[in-house]
Amino acid sequence: MSNDLSQRPIIIKRIKKVAGGHHGGAWKIAYADFVTAMMAFFLLLWLLSSASEDTLLGIAEYFQNPELVKVAMSGGSGVGDATSIIKGGGTDLTRQSGQVQKGTLREDKINRETNKLQRQKAEMQRLQNLKLKIEQAIEANPALKQFKNQLLLDITTDGLRIQIVDEQNRPMFASGRAELQAYTKAILHEIGKTLNDVPNRISLSGHTDATPFPTGDKGYSNWELSADRANASRRELIVGGMDTSKMLRVVGLSSAVLFDPDDPFNPINRRISIIVMNEEAEKDITKDGGALKIDVEHSFDAEMIVNPNDQTTPTPALPAPPESAAPIAPATAPAPPVETNT
Repeated sequence: MSNDLSQRPIIIKRIKKVAGGHHGGAWKIAYADFVTAMMAFFLLLWLLSSASEDTLLGIAEYFQNPELVKVAMSGGSGVGDATSIIKGGGTDLTRQSGQVQKGTLREDKINRETNKLQRQKAEMQRLQNLKLKIEQAIEANPALKQFKNQLLLDITTDGLRIQIVDEQNRPMFASGRAELQAYTKAILHEIGKTLNDVPNRISLSGHTDATPFPTGDKGYSNWELSADRANASRRELIVGGMDTSKMLRVVGLSSAVLFDPDDPFNPINRRISIIVMNEEAEKDITKDGGALKIDVEHSFDAEMIVNPNDQTTPTPALPAPPESAAPIAPATAPAPPVETNT
């Protein structure tokens, strides 16, 4: 028996494996993947074309914020979801509110801008009414009407500006001093009565011409003089009835901001400028680190200091003698004589 088995031939069957071939199915899998990817691509395009701008912004923020992706992977509706048990959601426990839809944020911004424009419009109307009321008060007062050419009222980017300027033969102050003339006090009293009609706060600046003191800027100079005159005007406004809390800023600018830059010695450069500030100007002063904002004065025009009813050709004022020719005397010495032409 064993001999018979050893004599039988050994047959080895080798199966040749064919990878695919003409009738293989591997290409079908690749094609199915391609079609699926194209379907997903066109579905994405359709979704993007039909989605609103707010939705697109939300999607962009979702992928830009790693925390949101983290929550999406681990579960939850959002890090700052307002429905979260923790106030504000997320890791910041100090937040009191959660996420807000982009549409809501945009509507809030539009509402804020609309309210701001409405406030500015109402504020401008109040300033216009105040300007008209001051002009009517000057016209109604015979004692003040003769000085209306020295009162310049206009609306600037900072608010209602009231300027009291010098004329050659009608100065507001004694020469080289911060002593107000009687008619200047009357003007300031009349203005002070009306400033309480609006909630706006006040900025007051004093200005001189370019005539220097004999001592120059080393001692008492036009800087101190303009500041003293501004403070003297502030006191008279309060005497006239203005609430002390309305005053926000009092500055002396010497001859740094000339009304008539072509003639630094023109008497019109000597003036007091009162600005009933609007909301933006007040913020510029009160905000932390805000820079001092000075409204650029108008250039000189001779027609601005003559009677508007007078049709004759205005004659520019002649240069006045030096305003500060008489230096400040010591407290123990008699006061210098008042010059009527400065």
